[in-house]
Parts: sequence; C-alpha cells; structure tokens
Amino acid sequence: MALRILFTISDTGGGHRAGAAAICAALTRIAGDDVQTFTVDLLASTGVPVVRSAPDLFDKLSTRWLPLFDLAYRMTDSSLSVNIIQEFVYLGSHRNLMRIFNEVRPDMVVSVHSLSNRMVTHARRTYRLSLHYVTVVTDLVSLHASWADSEVDLCIVATREAYEKQTQQGLPPARLALTGFPVHPKFTYYATDQQTTRAQLGLAVVPFTVLITSGGVGSGNMRDVVAMLIRAYPHLQLLIVTGRNTVLRDDLEALAHSAHVHIYGFVSNMEELMAASDVVVTKAGPGTLMESLVMRKPVLVTQAVGPQEQGNIEYVVNHALGMHCPTVERIVAALAELQQPHVYAETVARLVDAVPRDGAEQIARLLLQRFVHEPPHIPRRIERLAALPGVAARRLRASARLLRTVGVGRLWRRQALARRRKGRVGQNRRVRR
Repeated sequence: MALRILFTISDTGGGHRAGAAAICAALTRIAGDDVQTFTVDLLASTGVPVVRSAPDLFDKLSTRWLPLFDLAYRMTDSSLSVNIIQEFVYLGSHRNLMRIFNEVRPDMVVSVHSLSNRMVTHARRTYRLSLHYVTVVTDLVSLHASWADSEVDLCIVATREAYEKQTQQGLPPARLALTGFPVHPKFTYYATDQQTTRAQLGLAVVPFTVLITSGGVGSGNMRDVVAMLIRAYPHLQLLIVTGRNTVLRDDLEALAHSAHVHIYGFVSNMEELMAASDVVVTKAGPGTLMESLVMRKPVLVTQAVGPQEQGNIEYVVNHALGMHCPTVERIVAALAELQQPHVYAETVARLVDAVPRDGAEQIARLLLQRFVHEPPHIPRRIERLAALPGVAARRLRASARLLRTVGVGRLWRRQALARRRKGRVGQNRRVRR
C-alpha cells in the first residue's frame, strides 16, 4: 500500500506551497507510485474568522500594511503567545481539521507552515492519531517561535543558523535534521543552456539580462526599480515578474515601452526565466533566493518584507552569495559592477558549491527513511473528560490549563465557584417556597 503524506501549508506568500510542491516532486522522483501526496491550506480550512482569510490578509499586510505586519509578528514571537493563540484557533477548528484527516487518512503529516504546527499536534494528541509528524522550516535565519514545536517527531532546517535557533528553542539534536532548502528539482536539473532558453522564450540572445521579482504578491518597490533601470541602462534586457499583483503589472506595462522589457504576471516557469538571466533582483524571500543560488545566479536583495525575512539578507551577505541593495541607486551601482566580465565570473564561481542543490531530495529521503525505520507516534497522554460531554469538554479543559499559566486560572476557578454557589442559593429558595 502506498505511503500517504499530507502536507499542511498556507498560501501566505508563495513559498510554503512551492516548498511542499518541491518535496512532492522529489518523492515522486524517488519513490514513484509508492507515495501519495496531498496538500491542504490548513489555515484557510479552519473555518475560524480572520484565520481562514490568512492568504488574503497576508497579501494586504505585505504590500500596504507592512508596519502592522511587523508589529503582529513581534507581539506573537514567543512560545507563550503561540500556545495561547493556537489553542483557541484549534478550539474553533478541530472538527474541520479532523474532517481533513478522516478524508486523507495520512500515515505522515509534513507541516511547511509554522502556524499549522500546533494544530496538528493538538489533533494527534487529543484523538490519539497514529501518524508521523514532521516540520520543514522554510525560513533561513529569522525563525518565528511557532516553528519550535516540542511535540514534533522531526524538524528539518536548511541552514546552520536555523539549526542553532531551534536548539536554543529547546528542540533536541535527535529531532533535528540539517538539509538543503526544498527547491524544486526542475531548478536542480535544468540543463538547457542560456542562449537556447532565451530563444525558446522569444528573448534577445545577446544583452545582459536581469530578472526582477518580489514574490507571489508582487510586494516591494518594483515600480521605482524598473523605472530607474530603464533610464540608467536602456540596453539591458529586463524580465519582470509581478506575481498576482495585477495593479503593479498594469502600472509597469504603461511605464515600459522598450522591446527589451518583458513583463509577466504569476509564472510557473521561473526556472526558465532564471536560466535566461544573468542576475536576479529580488526581495529577501527564501524561496526565490535559494532557487537563484541553486541555479548559480548572483542575487541583489532589495528588502525584507517582514521580520522573518530580515535574517535572509544577513545570510546572503555573510556568506558572500550576493549584495544587499536597499536603494535603487545601490542596485544601479551593483549592476554596473556585475556587468564587468571578470567581476561576474568571480561572483558565479563563488556560487558553485554555495548551497546544497538537492535539498528537496534530501528531505524526501529523510521522510521515507523515517516511515520505514520508525514506528508511528501514538501519544501516551490523552485529555480526560470532565463534567461536559464530548470533545468540547476536552478542549475547554486544555484551554483552562493553558490559561492558568498566564495567571487567569484563579479568575476561572473563582467564576466557577460563584456559579456553583449561585446554583445552591437558587435551590434553597425554591425549597423554602
């Protein structure tokens, strides 16, 4: 019987789904029909108000309300905050989550989004589900506290910095694995040369070519970057990917009239665009960064969208994998430098062994090994039912225990005692009558 693996993600940006798709492709490449994979946006499936709208909310936060996103990130970046929030989210979503588990019947759950982690462990513990549970961290350096789940069977990270961060959060080395980043095999094994790729895409073969992208939602200051590059380097060939940001795409199409400027929306052939390019200009999203480095393309990092991307800039700079260009002027200067043949050749040479190129396949092999050699985890502890019937009682008791950790327990007990006294007084009055 085929191994059934459920990947839990959220479409808050494109990196989480892309990471899951990369691992699925690697599993198919290694195990073929012996593995069945399923992917679900767990946050959208909760049915909980606000949480179920996380993808749309993230689009707005990362483009128009970035200061609010930064504030929310920092306010929730602690184990206590994460536990409280996800406890209440699970309280309102457990029926929908169990419906997913009952439909898929997974042997293994792989979380590729930090905010889905504790919902999976809550369900596994509460319902005593016999399954393997693995997390794949898709951030490189700046890890939110929600990534550190103490009940995970295995946590897979892509960098030494992330490994050390998780050990600091209390995860033991026995439950940590360091691999490459889950980049889709189509980037790893792309073999068509640059000139042929350009011809296939209908691009000019000769000009120095720059790919400009800023994630699936098209965030960042792309309009200013494109306008300046058109003025500074009219001879450059620009490939501009705006993602799902149709407003940005319309603005750029009105701005750019050169035959060397090519504007795309959301694309599924990023490996071809990267192969056709000489340099990639991008925000500090880990997916695009690692895809570029796997294809040995120098990167110019413009900005971090959210605190979780800030460490990615440090990673690129500290490992000499590219340049940080926070202003349009810095981008113009960096491109002038990279257009010098000897500088470009030296930069590309540093990228040859900069990052593992088979990260998705390393992760796929780990998942298969764990399923073959480790028995599925069955939680020993189960919540005891008290006066209230069913799952509601179980979750409310768990919530009460959690609230006691922040000093609310006494208030909860006091209110319960007051209700019991009120009930006894009411009974006495009825007896006297």
